[in-house]
Amino acid sequence: MHGMINRAIERFVRDTYGRDIWGTVMRRAGLDYSEFEAMLTYDAKVTHDVLSALGSVLDRPQQDILEDIGTYLVSHPKVEALRRLLRFGGPTFTEFLHSLDDLPARARLAVPDLVLPDLELREHGSGHFSAFCRGQTAGWGHVVVGLLRALADDYGALAVLEHKGARGDAEVIDIQLLAVEHASGRRFDLGVGTG
Repeated sequence: MHGMINRAIERFVRDTYGRDIWGTVMRRAGLDYSEFEAMLTYDAKVTHDVLSALGSVLDRPQQDILEDIGTYLVSHPKVEALRRLLRFGGPTFTEFLHSLDDLPARARLAVPDLVLPDLELREHGSGHFSAFCRGQTAGWGHVVVGLLRALADDYGALAVLEHKGARGDAEVIDIQLLAVEHASGRRFDLGVGTG
């Protein structure tokens, strides 16, 4: 597993629950270090053990934690760069959804050896979509649900999302777009402010 993914989990826990909880999680996972290096590669078992320990420490289901991580990756000020990368998917939430298929390739432009789950969008008409998430680790569809919920809010769209479980080799996310312009979205400019 790419270190950036483990580092994102670490930052989520530290920013949301504090360093003490993070230390407890790492000890419970049986790891003898306290931080992940973003550019290293870790065995997938390490990520699994950390997420299992996190669920145990927080006494929460893993899918809820994964969804919270997805929300964090879009909404927390410390990860604004990822929000910016995602928002380049289009000026509306609908256009962003249509760019999901390209998201793993766009991420590789920034980090060439980062492997994200493949995403496929299917449109059923009248604002109804399905997103299929295919990755090496089961459960990452829940992260995508959190990302999409936070991005819908970011765009000012009103959307109902539901993780529908696995179908074949993919996790399926049901997306009902109820209003494209439900509220004012968060401000987004193509250029980064210079101060």
